[in-house]
Amino acid sequence: MAVVVLSFFALPIPVFLLWLVGILGGLSFIHYTFSQNLFVYVMKRLAEALFVIWVIASLTFFLLRVIPGGPFDTEKALPPEVIANIAAKYNLDAPLHHQYADYMLGLLKGDLGESYKFLGRNVSQIVAESLPVSLQLGTYSLLLAFLIGIPAGLFAASRHNTWADNAAMIFAIVGLALPSFLIAPILIIIFAFKLNWFEVALWLGPEYYVLPVIVLGTGPAAIIARLTRSSVLEVIRSDYIRTAKAKGLSHQVILYKHVLKNSLIPVLTFSGPLVAGVLSGAFVVEQIFAIPGMGRHMVQSVTNRDYPLILGTTLVFSIMLVLANLLVDILYAYFDPRIKLS
Repeated sequence: MAVVVLSFFALPIPVFLLWLVGILGGLSFIHYTFSQNLFVYVMKRLAEALFVIWVIASLTFFLLRVIPGGPFDTEKALPPEVIANIAAKYNLDAPLHHQYADYMLGLLKGDLGESYKFLGRNVSQIVAESLPVSLQLGTYSLLLAFLIGIPAGLFAASRHNTWADNAAMIFAIVGLALPSFLIAPILIIIFAFKLNWFEVALWLGPEYYVLPVIVLGTGPAAIIARLTRSSVLEVIRSDYIRTAKAKGLSHQVILYKHVLKNSLIPVLTFSGPLVAGVLSGAFVVEQIFAIPGMGRHMVQSVTNRDYPLILGTTLVFSIMLVLANLLVDILYAYFDPRIKLS
């Protein structure tokens, strides 16, 4: 959390703190994996993840070659000699199976290839520069979604069928119904142009982070609030909650100690697809706010038919989604001990 706070306020993060977070996180994951007897399960899921990533890489590679048009097609026809030289430089004149084999060998070496449009720049360099920005935007948005969604759902459920419950759900429905490309211009006009509270465009400090994070986190927060509310209402009717009430436990103890934890399974289940939704929504938000993240590069790479950059960004987003789903599955056993993944 300290790293996230320092990052949000654009403060320098000590290297030792990053190492400490990484080491402690790794040790905690290893301890949890072995304590829950999940080692075999994790290894199996990692093997499945590698297979899924290979399938995605292969399908993306061949689909790019099947779709009509090429990366160097222009409105003005180029001389055949120029086209031949370009194809030879990027190995596009080789048979398709040779291109595929070369690309897969490059992936095994960690080489994503050279961009066709950003001359002289490797895709790995572009990803290394833009991925931290996208991770920041996604992390802040997810934190906002959970920090607003879970308390709002819990608050609404604890006041079921009251005006507070109805008001919370109305806001949730509105937040879910309004798309990010509509919310973003409204917030920009009000808070940037009219009130001059925040800056828009680029990614240079907290004043630049607020509006994009709100836009990207609003929809997920609304979904989490509705899931939390319905799950809490279901758990409250359980037999063990009635037993806790019969023992004389206070409403706050029952709600926060017994109900909340057991109500988070649906929210946790949704967290995997939520990461995909936030990442896909980031494409639009990064375009609107001119954020130099990987979503912008992915959109531009599709427009430019930049094969290596399309493949590189697709693989990175796929890996993030697969790892997020794996982490969600592993956390099931923590939130509900009845679930035994092993």
